[in-house]
Amino acid sequence: MGDAKSTMEGMERLIMNEDNVLDFYNKKRVLITGDTGFKGSWLSKIMCMAGAEVYGFSNGYTESPSLYELIQLENKMTHIQGDVRNLDEVKKAFDIAKPEIVFHLAAQAIVRKSYINPVYTYETNVIGTLNVLECIRLSNTVKSFVNITTDKVYFNDERKEGFKEEDMLNGIEPYSNSKSCSELVTSSYKKSFFKDRKIGISTVRAGNVLGGGDYAKDRIIPDCVRAVKAEKKIHIRTPNSVRPYQHVLDALGAYMLVAKMQYIDASNGGEYNVGPNTDNVVMTNKVVDMFCTKWGNNASWECTKDSGPYESNFLSLNCEKIKKKFNWSPKWNIEKTIDKVVEFEKCDKKDYEKCMEKQIREFFDQSEY
Repeated sequence: MGDAKSTMEGMERLIMNEDNVLDFYNKKRVLITGDTGFKGSWLSKIMCMAGAEVYGFSNGYTESPSLYELIQLENKMTHIQGDVRNLDEVKKAFDIAKPEIVFHLAAQAIVRKSYINPVYTYETNVIGTLNVLECIRLSNTVKSFVNITTDKVYFNDERKEGFKEEDMLNGIEPYSNSKSCSELVTSSYKKSFFKDRKIGISTVRAGNVLGGGDYAKDRIIPDCVRAVKAEKKIHIRTPNSVRPYQHVLDALGAYMLVAKMQYIDASNGGEYNVGPNTDNVVMTNKVVDMFCTKWGNNASWECTKDSGPYESNFLSLNCEKIKKKFNWSPKWNIEKTIDKVVEFEKCDKKDYEKCMEKQIREFFDQSEY
């Protein structure tokens, strides 16, 4: 993964309407930590298509195969190799990128992995966030910072109504708790160092994102795709668990909107939940049933008894704050989301980039951002 130039050649750049959120990113200098991950790859691709000067920072591919590698993003942007736990390496990335906007996605994001290696999880998710914030403190170019956390930052008492931004932060297991800590570090830096500086700072707490090109272990859609492509039954650990499932483009569109609005006016910074409408907060078995129906070929699933570590059973978000403040709303419901996942995963790998571009264009063309 060598350095490469941001590109706008040919017809790749999205055709955008006036006031569309994508217009805002044209020629902006954007740094994405965790660019080689699943969400990072989608966000990097969008930014390249929007005409931004895109810089990415990560410690390499977290999964194999890697969406980032398959669509050859290293040829469309500048990737800077480094470990978010190392302050000097993060400083180097800031020195090269001189970013105006920073999206912090670098994380150890798998709940089960956090039980296996909790120290690494805390180092990455807490110290990593601290290092990024310290570089922003020392920067004279950053005007907008979005720290991507999770819906799991809240103390989950299995309530049936969605969590609000003012609810208590205290994730239980190591992944969730480390993300709660990341929120607290961000809040401390914001109050201690950025109170009188015009830098917009937000944390965005997204639900469970689904999309093509996710190869992580212990995630529902990647597990489904691996099973059906191997012509095996899908194994589901907790079919009755309820989650706020949403398409990755809905989450990324919200991140981009928040970053834009606080760049324009730093007072728009804050804490924001991003998730589906309440009628799309569904049981895992419904998601898998939809997947099997849309995939065809006699795809099916079975429940696998699992005595693994604790994971919450019910989780939902109240997203009224971002809806009212920025007129945001999710665009794709759960059925459309699964349609798009199946569409992507049925493509030949050599056509992933074309499919990705098609879905990005479709999403933002219908968007009101």
